[in-house]
Amino acid sequence: MNFLELFDQDLISSVLRALIPILLAALGGMIAERAGIFNIGLEGMLLVGTFAAVAASYFAQNWIVGVLAGMLAGMLFSLILGYGAVYRKGDPIVLAIAMNILAVGMTSFLLVAIFQVQGVFQDPAIDGIPVWRIPVLADIPWIGPLFALTPLGYLALLLVPLLWIVLFRTPVGLRLRGVGERPLAAATMGVDPQRYQLGAVLASGALAGLGGAQLALGNVVQFTENMSAGRGWIAVVAVMLARAHPVGVLGAALLFGFADAIGFRLQSFGLPQQLTDAGPYVVTLLVLVLMSKRFRRTREAALA
Repeated sequence: MNFLELFDQDLISSVLRALIPILLAALGGMIAERAGIFNIGLEGMLLVGTFAAVAASYFAQNWIVGVLAGMLAGMLFSLILGYGAVYRKGDPIVLAIAMNILAVGMTSFLLVAIFQVQGVFQDPAIDGIPVWRIPVLADIPWIGPLFALTPLGYLALLLVPLLWIVLFRTPVGLRLRGVGERPLAAATMGVDPQRYQLGAVLASGALAGLGGAQLALGNVVQFTENMSAGRGWIAVVAVMLARAHPVGVLGAALLFGFADAIGFRLQSFGLPQQLTDAGPYVVTLLVLVLMSKRFRRTREAALA
């Protein structure tokens, strides 16, 4: 197979499939970051969302119920971070790490307790999210895959400009950013920082849960243990790389989605799966190294 054949329209479809769960989770992390809560619990929220979506879709045999269950599960799970960090003044990093560990154990336990299986749960009764093709537009070469997405795929892409408008062109966005940057000053203006921070964390959990639903019901139609497989951590890095800006988050998520898709396709060249699967995480590490260098230069310039 020619290396250039990797870059075709099918690659774009693969990139979009890999992009959507990461983008949804990263947008949630961005909202929490804007409110002053650094949410590294996206991995656990994403994983809880995958399990809830599959379980609800299986019992209801309806993908809409599964999506709503994934969103609700992510939101409820985020209450741990919201209550602990906002109202009890706990360390959000410690809380989020504990949540990520809890999510792995809890979903593995529930998989056995509810479905009596270990590792993978796959059943024809699970209703997957359909692909909505926009006639004519979906047949355009190269950009056609942008018009053949799941409902959550369209939602994720629409949220980018929508959240930009909310954050930078509405009073709600101004108050949210004020709470994250100057909570005491916001409080003197009559804004309740705790309410905004809790709402941001809940929104973060809901979007991460939707990302989990897309991963489990849109990309594949099954649940596997530790299914999030580091995508939540990649979403955290996307937020950091983009400095919590919606357009930047899209660009960062697109970078990681491309790394994931190209890694999978490189298996056709005989590369080991373990090596190609590491692609997104290698990119993540490189981004973190570059960010640390940029931060060091900025700090040295500020101290000079």
